[in-house]
Amino acid sequence: MHDWAADISLQVFTTTGRPFAVKVITPLGGGCINQAYCIADDNQRFFVKLNTSDTLPMFEAEAAGLMEIHRSHTLRVPSVLCHGKNEQYAWLVLEYLDIHSGVQGSATDFGTQLAAMHRVCARQFGWIRNNTLGHRPQINTVSSNWVQFWRTHRLGYQLDLAKTHGYTGRLQDSGEKLMIDLDKLLGNRSPVPSLLHGDLWNGNYSYDAMGRPVLFDPAVYYGDREADIAMTELFGGFPANFYSAYRNDYPLDSGYNIRKIVYNLYHILNHLNLFGNGYLNQAEQMIIRLLAEIR
Repeated sequence: MHDWAADISLQVFTTTGRPFAVKVITPLGGGCINQAYCIADDNQRFFVKLNTSDTLPMFEAEAAGLMEIHRSHTLRVPSVLCHGKNEQYAWLVLEYLDIHSGVQGSATDFGTQLAAMHRVCARQFGWIRNNTLGHRPQINTVSSNWVQFWRTHRLGYQLDLAKTHGYTGRLQDSGEKLMIDLDKLLGNRSPVPSLLHGDLWNGNYSYDAMGRPVLFDPAVYYGDREADIAMTELFGGFPANFYSAYRNDYPLDSGYNIRKIVYNLYHILNHLNLFGNGYLNQAEQMIIRLLAEIR
């Protein structure tokens, strides 16, 4: 038995008030940052994310993000049981969900429910706490100015991080020009601070046994809803009826096809900083495309 199982068993028992002692540990795939397991006894099973003990703040922020989405009463997320650590490990324990490939109608429900989630708004952009995107910090310091928030805490933060990793030259030169003129791309509308998943690619949703859409692995903050929609298009896209259902309930503003490049540049820069040089050319080409729009 793994040396973390007893500590998690005790915390689950303390949290739920129901006796629990891990008997079966099943490794689960799908993640590149954390280890994932299904833990079970004779009557209960839970989903566990595991990492080194210093990553507890990452799990605390993820738990808070899941609860923020849960409180919106829109899309389903796994329930949070507890999080904690010992000398070696930190963990997040969640409801275990049987997830399946979605039926055709589920993508329509997903689009409708995401539109409802995006109608949940805050007074300012950002969030009450920082969290992570991958394992990189995501800064959520609140601001009343969306363009300034995106310039400072999204693109600017990632460009500065790229510079520390040695990505200088054209990336930084063109990136600096984009930062100066970002208002010309984002300043022509006034988005409301919508509740965002924050990392909404096609690996971070699925469907439960009833065919209902489920979100997981959030990087929650309040921002322009187009940032979520843009990311759905970045790595393969979502089903067509997802987009038609979303737009039917919450139409996108004109100019989205340019703004989505601004929003997806953040994720490509983050991938550059996480995974390396393979994303450099894509980031540079996106910036060149945006600068051409400004001229």
